[in-house]
Amino acid sequence: MQDIQLADRAAFSAPNGIDIAQHVVAESGVRVGFDRRRGRGAGVNPTGRYEPFARRAVDDGWNTIEDLPPFKTEVQVERPKTIITRNSSPDISFDRSINPYRGCEHGCVYCFARPSHAYMGLSPGLDFESKLFAKPNAAELLEAELSKPGYEPRSIAIGTNTDPYQPIEKRMEIMREILEVLEAANHPVGIVTKSALVTRDIDILQRMAAKGLAKVALSVTTLDRTLARAMEPRAATPPKRLEALKALSDAGIPTMVMTAPVIPGLNDHEIERILEAAVAAGVKEAGYVLLRLPLEVSSIFKDWLLRHYPDRYRHVLSLLRSMRDGKDYDAEWGKRMKGNGPYAFQIRRRFEMTAKRLGLNEKRTQPRTDLFTAPKGAGVQLSLL
Repeated sequence: MQDIQLADRAAFSAPNGIDIAQHVVAESGVRVGFDRRRGRGAGVNPTGRYEPFARRAVDDGWNTIEDLPPFKTEVQVERPKTIITRNSSPDISFDRSINPYRGCEHGCVYCFARPSHAYMGLSPGLDFESKLFAKPNAAELLEAELSKPGYEPRSIAIGTNTDPYQPIEKRMEIMREILEVLEAANHPVGIVTKSALVTRDIDILQRMAAKGLAKVALSVTTLDRTLARAMEPRAATPPKRLEALKALSDAGIPTMVMTAPVIPGLNDHEIERILEAAVAAGVKEAGYVLLRLPLEVSSIFKDWLLRHYPDRYRHVLSLLRSMRDGKDYDAEWGKRMKGNGPYAFQIRRRFEMTAKRLGLNEKRTQPRTDLFTAPKGAGVQLSLL
């Protein structure tokens, strides 16, 4: 607990006598030293929930703890058999998506995708943002799946779990290869990202948008550079995201801003300013999502909040729980994205009124599916006759 000043601890003594700082550590695991996690979002690296044993470093008083190296980004190749993921969630606007990568180097501390790293035997904490998996055969798999008899085209969402334009995309270019396949097949796509790297592919996206096949959303969580650096350490800065939105809009590509996640008591006061900045960049559509803390994300986020904003710890969690029926998270469909209760209603009305004042969401871009032509390239099973 070296990151927390002893003088601060009295402020976090719970009514039942439990020290909040110690309670958070008990939930999330031993905090990793600053030098090892410099430039990362999470401060802990708890054992994955499916592992039979949990390991943690303990100082036995003999000063025998080894100096471990800093967390470095490692990329492992994954070769799945399929690339399109299907879902039937009633509160999600798409039924299929693609994830070119597992894990995300952006290190957003609140990322709801963190628990998925436990499926790989890794931690949802620092492992999630440093031990990554890339799918270099994604474009080949996509071409084969689009060519299957009976395939019915609907917009494919990319970036709904981990960011397709995270830093390693700059050299691996898996996302660009996917877009090339989609363009050749005239298949609609919707992209969500926090990276200005998306502007690299403006040439493809512009041609697709001219046919009504492409739409890009950028998540702008805050306009405060200090907060953004602490909360999303390796994502593009807020000004860079707004510049990317303007470049995309100027190219005729339909754009959307996502004020996501909205964190009560931390960034919810910025809703109006973010929407105004996005409109100035040419954005026509907007949306928002309330902070989600499923499974391990809850303890990871609370540890981060206690490190960076200890004076707001109680207030943020109190407001969040007031919108989640007293819990850190409620996974019920229809509630998980927006919450409920008076404070959730206030956030929703502020967003709706500001969007209306700025002329946002007057028309929703609907992707076309009538131009689709099944691929007949390399790696595709040709017809016998």
